[in-house]
Amino acid sequence: MRAIVRIGDTDLNGGNEVAYSLAKIKGIGIATAYAICWKLGIDPHAILGALPEEQINKLDWAVRNLHELAPAWFLNRRKDPETGRDIHLIGSELVLAAKRDVDLAKKLKSWRGVRHSLGLKVRGQRTVTTGRFGATAGVTKKKAAAGGK
Repeated sequence: MRAIVRIGDTDLNGGNEVAYSLAKIKGIGIATAYAICWKLGIDPHAILGALPEEQINKLDWAVRNLHELAPAWFLNRRKDPETGRDIHLIGSELVLAAKRDVDLAKKLKSWRGVRHSLGLKVRGQRTVTTGRFGATAGVTKKKAAAGGK
C-alpha cells in the first residue's frame, strides 16, 4: 500500500478511491476519471495505493494520452489553434494554454481581449451592481433633517 502515487505529474493520495484521486488532477473531473477507469477495466472504487504497478502505469498513460482513448467531443482542447489537433491537456499545460488564449485575444484586440485587459466581465454578465472593485458605491440614506421636523 503506497501513501502517495504519482500520476500525470501530480502527487495523489493513495488512500482514496481511484476515481476520486484521479479527479484531483487539473483537467480531469470525476466523470472523466470514471470513464478512464471503465475504459481500462479498473474498478473506480478500488483504493489507488493498493493497485499493482502495472495498473498505475496504465492509468498514467491513459491520463496523458486521453485523446487516443476518448472521442473528440470528450476532450478539453478540440482543434487546438497551434497544432490543429484534438488534445486533452492536464496540469500546468492546461493553465498555460488558457493564459496563451487570453493573451492572444488581448493581442488581437477582440471584444473578449479588450474586456480581459480592462479587468471587466467577459461572458456577458451584468455589471451594473456586481463585479465592482474597492468600496461599495451604494445609495446612502440622508440623515434626519435637522430642526426636529
